[in-house]
Amino acid sequence: MTSTSASTTTAGGTLVQQTIGRIERSIESGEWPVGTRLPAEGLLVSELGVGRNTVREAVRALCHTGLLEARRGDGTYVRAASDLGAALKRRLRRAELGHILQVRLALEREAAVGAAGARSEADLAAILSALVARRRVLDSGDIDVIADRDHEFHRAIVRAAGNPLLADLYESIASAVRDSIADLHPLWDEGAPGEAAHEDLADAIARGDAGAAAEAARAHAAEVAVTLERIDASGADAP
Repeated sequence: MTSTSASTTTAGGTLVQQTIGRIERSIESGEWPVGTRLPAEGLLVSELGVGRNTVREAVRALCHTGLLEARRGDGTYVRAASDLGAALKRRLRRAELGHILQVRLALEREAAVGAAGARSEADLAAILSALVARRRVLDSGDIDVIADRDHEFHRAIVRAAGNPLLADLYESIASAVRDSIADLHPLWDEGAPGEAAHEDLADAIARGDAGAAAEAARAHAAEVAVTLERIDASGADAP
């Protein structure tokens, strides 16, 4: 990030707005991807060339809009890649899990087809690495870890498709699904999706077979639909 001297403006509000804009550009450019923890306050002050109060006000404003998320005792994280992503997250808080899943799976299918045709060797390595990491935790019983690893696998596929807008939309949807499923962890073991569709999906992308990738994504969507039905049925009696 290129430093700008605080002396270029004397209006405190304007300086805060400029700082907000620079942080937003760093996020939108991919310098700070979703899930990244922001540098410590002292480093931000140095990089941005502004005072601590200005940095704090800018970060506070971006947390309010949903672009950033402050986690007590852990720092501040990028929560959305753009204002669109932040707006989607606010909307998704009012959406039903089934509706969120429907949109997520549609995006995953498009990403799978795109990745089969556009992925690089580095993209494929990231997908396969995420698949192995997911496989290792399936029997752990830790729903948060499983959800995170599953998210990383699908995120790697979306990135491999090479469409930044698709990636932004997916990140917003997928995070909501991950959070919602994590809330339902007492019921997860009654219907967790199987592994075969994930293996088939990675294999199709590795072979560059868009048709097989689309079919694997469809099979995964069917598994998730069955899981959701079981969770809904069990949840009717849950406290």
